[in-house]
Amino acid sequence: MITNKRKRATRAVAGLLAMLAVIALAGCGGDDSAVDPGTDPPDYGPALAKAPPKLKALYEQGGVLVPGELDAFSEQLEAVRGYPVVVNNWASWCGPCRTEWPWLQQAAADNLDEVAFIGVDGDDSDDAAETFLRDHPVPYPSFADYGKEIGNQVGATLVGGFPNTLFFDRNGELVYTHQGVYEDQAALEADIRKYALGES
Repeated sequence: MITNKRKRATRAVAGLLAMLAVIALAGCGGDDSAVDPGTDPPDYGPALAKAPPKLKALYEQGGVLVPGELDAFSEQLEAVRGYPVVVNNWASWCGPCRTEWPWLQQAAADNLDEVAFIGVDGDDSDDAAETFLRDHPVPYPSFADYGKEIGNQVGATLVGGFPNTLFFDRNGELVYTHQGVYEDQAALEADIRKYALGES
């Protein structure tokens, strides 16, 4: 009788642990390669060819993890003043970040001649972030934010965790923050049209 009770308790605990593991993997905190789309990036060439000098200078750092945290990020925002800016706050281990990554790639390919795209990589290591950027090319740089200085300054590290997408106007003012993963490519594109390009 005691043995049966122990067996049932052991099975219950094992089931609970398995359920907790599934929940943990479903959240952003897990390294969930199953949601990594692994697709080839779009052709950035046509939009790059049309980009004005300030944006071309930004995109010369495409796919690079830039050190310097808040100071470097602030200098970059100032350098592209006059253009709307889309900032994606991501981490290589974040499943939802990986889910929306191809949508950001396509959005950049469609809009980088009018909009400055910038990444902010937080809670990561250089090796992991650089490997991810090499395997998932984007035409814009990402700024390391391991001390969360950038996020704390501009409001990127809000209660939703990663990812966050922030929209700055042509004067460098934050006008909108989308917390969490986008529903799809169309939802991201709609926010770019509304908050970056000012279309109704």
